Amino acid sequence: MWLPRVSSTAVTALLLAQTCLLLFLVSRPRVPAPMGGEERVHVLVLSSWRSGSSFVGQLFSQHPDVFYLMEPAWHVWAALSQGSAPALHMAVRDLVRSVFLCDMDVFDAYLPWRRNLSDLFQWAVSRALCSPPACSAFPRGELSSEAVCKPLCARRPFALVQETCRSYSHVVLKEVRFFNLQVLYPLLSDPALNLRIVHLVRDPRAVLRSREQTAKALARDNGIVLGTNGTWVEADPGLRVVREVCRSHVRIAEAATRKPPPFLRGRYRLVRFEDLARAPLPEIRALYAFAGLRLTQPLEAWIHNATHGPGPGARREAFKTTSRDALGVSQAWRHALPFAKIRRVQELCAGALQLLGYRPVGSEDEQRDLALDLVLPRGPSSFSWASATTAHPAP
Repeated sequence: MWLPRVSSTAVTALLLAQTCLLLFLVSRPRVPAPMGGEERVHVLVLSSWRSGSSFVGQLFSQHPDVFYLMEPAWHVWAALSQGSAPALHMAVRDLVRSVFLCDMDVFDAYLPWRRNLSDLFQWAVSRALCSPPACSAFPRGELSSEAVCKPLCARRPFALVQETCRSYSHVVLKEVRFFNLQVLYPLLSDPALNLRIVHLVRDPRAVLRSREQTAKALARDNGIVLGTNGTWVEADPGLRVVREVCRSHVRIAEAATRKPPPFLRGRYRLVRFEDLARAPLPEIRALYAFAGLRLTQPLEAWIHNATHGPGPGARREAFKTTSRDALGVSQAWRHALPFAKIRRVQELCAGALQLLGYRPVGSEDEQRDLALDLVLPRGPSSFSWASATTAHPAP
């Protein structure tokens, strides 16, 4: 009987390939099912700085079924601040994937060897990390307070982050460090993840006004966005960062709504901050439904308080969420910014305004006239999330 002759080189290559495949399969994190045994849901709130993302993050964090972290990739940018946003995309994505799988060893490269909960960026805004098994500041499932959690839980061991993550049915991360959607395709097509994308946007004119109030806090991130090789950028008279943010929103929204890949269908939802401000409960119910969550009575009361507070003057810190007049906050830029600056933003972000449904103003009178609605309604007759026929100019 004839037997094929196979070279030793081919055999060695085949064995090496099989060994690599076996090591890959063995090394993939295997995450125990959460309590109840259901498939874990992963949600990425994809946004940009000063777009209301801290508030949306809290909508998820305060839910009793959610393990939430705010911007875990902050540690990547802090450690590699001489890089540019595109150059750091892969490191950010790999960290996000590991955190979704509750594999917190990924922080070994970014945190001290002996570490506590307080070494994790903005850890205390996570309700899950303020309640068992991480800490006992609040009973599990109850609404939490950052001010109460910080002194009681700061010195708890970091290993409890992983244990806590594995006990929840939903893992939600909020990130502002992705500037295109394609870098996330490996996560969206990964069978180990049940990933859904919430793309939160806000009127660029309002974003600019908020950024100007927190310029110092954003200086390092501005430098990475602009690729300044580690130089921090506080003043941005040319509004280059705002332009890059607008471009990124256009890239993400168009990739998701114009001929999206099959694995993205049903996994992407675009949310405007202004819609949340105008009709919080209906919008949040729809957002929860997309994530496989239900609105509870305590959360309804918390949402009402968070959106009907004392007003925009109540918050000055860069990363704090307090009780505010959400509708008033969404319109504050119309009184605070000079028209010349608004006109410049509209020029730089023309494509984003058109695609996302924000009406430009042609004069200072239009800017100040609050009866003129600048947020276009959603619907086929006036504004479509996924118009395939409209040409959008470069923002």
